[in-house]
Amino acid sequence: MTITPPALSVFETLESEVRSYCRSWPAVFDHARGARLTDEDGHTYLDFFAGAGSLNYGHNNPVLKRALLDYIERDGITHGLDMATTAKRAFLETFQNVILRPRDLPYKVMFPGPTGTNAVEAALKLARKVKGRESVVSFTNAFHGMSLGSLAVTGNAFKRAGAGIPLVHGTPMPFDNYFDGQVPDFLWFERLLEDQGSGLNKPAAVIVETVQGEGGINVARAEWLRALQELCHRQDMLLIVDDIQMGCGRTGGFFSFEEAGIVPDIVTLSKSISGYGLPMSLCLFTPELDVWEPGEHNGTFRGNNPAFVTAAAALDAYWADGHMEQQTKDRGEQVEQALLSICAEDTTASFRGRGLVWGIEFADPARASAVTSRAFELGLLLETSGPRSEVVKLLPPLTVTPEELDEGLRTLARSVHETAA
Repeated sequence: MTITPPALSVFETLESEVRSYCRSWPAVFDHARGARLTDEDGHTYLDFFAGAGSLNYGHNNPVLKRALLDYIERDGITHGLDMATTAKRAFLETFQNVILRPRDLPYKVMFPGPTGTNAVEAALKLARKVKGRESVVSFTNAFHGMSLGSLAVTGNAFKRAGAGIPLVHGTPMPFDNYFDGQVPDFLWFERLLEDQGSGLNKPAAVIVETVQGEGGINVARAEWLRALQELCHRQDMLLIVDDIQMGCGRTGGFFSFEEAGIVPDIVTLSKSISGYGLPMSLCLFTPELDVWEPGEHNGTFRGNNPAFVTAAAALDAYWADGHMEQQTKDRGEQVEQALLSICAEDTTASFRGRGLVWGIEFADPARASAVTSRAFELGLLLETSGPRSEVVKLLPPLTVTPEELDEGLRTLARSVHETAA
């Protein structure tokens, strides 16, 4: 495919230098459906990015689009703050009946602002209010958002530096396998907690991603997560699972922590909870933690009713019968077999992942960027992750067909092969 970069335009003359994805993918996109986007010149791209995990059901999913159009055409409420609306009621009832009750999860549902970092800020604020302590423990290579509280529990040095002020009240600990299996799990963490001379203030909570997406597709073992929950209970700390990118079915189960058999005290969801790419986030917590005063944490856009409509439609369409979880696991096995073949041919690469989130790590970070650039030229959208952008990240829609998945994996293999020199 021959791609002609967009001419000097309003994007370059007026939009801020902070823009990033458009630099990697120099095209002006016009429309999309399912796992494919089309630019204004008619070039079509297979999307293994899925809105950074916000489009688990693909672009313009017809079932969700129909529900949204019907709602808009009847003049359904668009902006509702935290007022009671029929759209919110339908979502809450569906979420309870399709997701929470079948999993025996007792959570209350809070609607913070509509982005992932809003949900994380609410979780941190609630944990500190409940426990009366300031410190929160996070993990190496974590990413939890770009607002100040979220950055304080994020590991990436580049993103942290953008804050411009000291980021306080967050303490990093080693993520699973950080020491390549040479150090027992939580040895350092527990020693600091028990040593009165360690200088570690008693934490209110621990926040963790079961799979670190931006951190490089680092997958926590189920036994590590269970041990972390047990440590939190023993040390009177709340366990927060950030499921913003890995929830909503990305790893198989609706929640990424289901495989480990744990029940976090607080869970954050965003990205694909609306199902359609509409801004929406949730902060879930056990009933005894619901100590908020009315209006103590609020926001103008915490009631995105069109997102409630598509979210309820997505749950009904994809989670009521359990089919999506098995399909994701099957697609994941298809990806794993392809990556085994790619990494057998290229010994500088290794891979890891779960469900439909996978990463190929290269010893030379420049190689990962070269692979994603070549893939774009061949019509495949991929991004990099990891602290040095050394990992090529695969995040296709959960609704991708086996044929589309195979097509994208062949393009990936070609990109790896052609950049080997």
